[in-house]
This record gives sequence, C-alpha cells and structure tokens, in this order.
Amino acid sequence: MEWREEAIVLGVKRHGETSVIAEVMTRERGRHLGLVRGGRSRKQQPVLQPGNSVEVHWRARLDEHMGTFILEPVELRAARLMEDGVGLNGIQLVAAHLRLLAERDPHPRLYDGLMVIVDHLDTPDKAAELMLRFEIALLEELGFGLDLERCAATGRRDDLAYVSPKTGRAVSREAGAPWHDKLLPLPAFLNTEGTNADAASLADAYRMTGYFLARHVFEPRGIAEPASRGSFLAAVDKSRAKLLP
Repeated sequence: MEWREEAIVLGVKRHGETSVIAEVMTRERGRHLGLVRGGRSRKQQPVLQPGNSVEVHWRARLDEHMGTFILEPVELRAARLMEDGVGLNGIQLVAAHLRLLAERDPHPRLYDGLMVIVDHLDTPDKAAELMLRFEIALLEELGFGLDLERCAATGRRDDLAYVSPKTGRAVSREAGAPWHDKLLPLPAFLNTEGTNADAASLADAYRMTGYFLARHVFEPRGIAEPASRGSFLAAVDKSRAKLLP
C-alpha cells in the first residue's frame, strides 16, 4: 500500500534513537501519522517543523498499519511562524483543533482553511479572523454547525444581533430583545458583507465559538480548551497594541 500527497506538518514525536512519528494534515486523507526513519537528523529536523508544507510518500504493508513517511520539502514556513507569538501559538492552536478529528478522516474544507491560515499568521488581524472562521467550520465538520444566516424566530436575514446558546441559531435584534441578557452577541462581520472585524467584535466572536466548542466538544470529551487558544488571542492583542499610537 502506498500513496503520495502534499501535506502540512502538525507535529512530531520522538520514536527510538533516531526516528520520529510525524503528524500531518492532507486534503484527501485527513490527519495522518507515519514513521519517519532518521527524522531526528540535522537534514530532516528543519523539514519536520509545524507549519511546513511537504510532499508525503506513505508506505505500509496493510492499509490499517501506521506505515512510514518519506517527506520532501515544498514550502518551509516554520522559521517565519516562530518569529512571534501569533505565529507560534497559531500553528499550535490549529493543530490542536485538527486533533479533534478522527485520524484519516478527510476534511478538505479544513485543509483548505489551514493552508490559508499558515500563509497569514504573520498578519495578526487577518490571522485572528481566519482562525475564528476556522473554528466555525470545525464546529460544522464535527456535526455542531451554527446557523448564522437567518433569525430562528422570524426567518428574517437582516439585523441579526444574537445567537441562541441552546440552538446555535441566529436571532434578530427585535426578536431577541426580551432575552438579550441570555443570548450571545453575534458580531456583524460574520454575516454582513463589508463589515470589518474590530477588536471588540472579534472578542465577542471568540467567546461565541469558545462557548460552543466547550459545550459540544471539550466538555463531552472530558478535555480542556487548548492553552494555545488563550495564548494566541493574547498574542494577537499584544501585536495589535504595538500598532496603536
């Protein structure tokens, strides 16, 4: 059994004296593990850094075996990603999110989103919005998609201001007014074209996705929110503060 495909490195674990087990994300085969012989060598270590794009050649006697990887560099981004907290914590966060998926389960939409994220982690504001949209897509891929397009009570598509914490559906400002203190804010940039994602609206959006990730994913699995999530958001805030006059 064998295949070849481009992938993005998510992480590695030591295996024996000289080898590593590499974890990569592919478009057609999802998150996949493989043994890289000699992966701790000086030649291989720069290639096996999280965020790098590689060409993967996988081989195994049987499909259900972990198999071995031969990796060739395609685009080495890791050095750039490690230059600041946004890049470093961002790649750790997106990798942690992808580990919520079953191994070898293809999620091409998330792979495409990952490709965009790793190319923009050196732009904090852009990275923050892309990561937020990635979390929304992740919820959908896990079966807990949010409906932010129309009001759950009236069906209207305009002036959507809230999200129901029970259903994950949008609620218009008028329909949600009597229960506004029990609803989650819905930032306008998520469903209104041309609306910018400022710091306050991004914070509201991350509280929303964080709520649903905790309720549907982290708590049922008995796991904590990744520490890299808070570190990523703190790094974004720090980078944004440096740009203020």
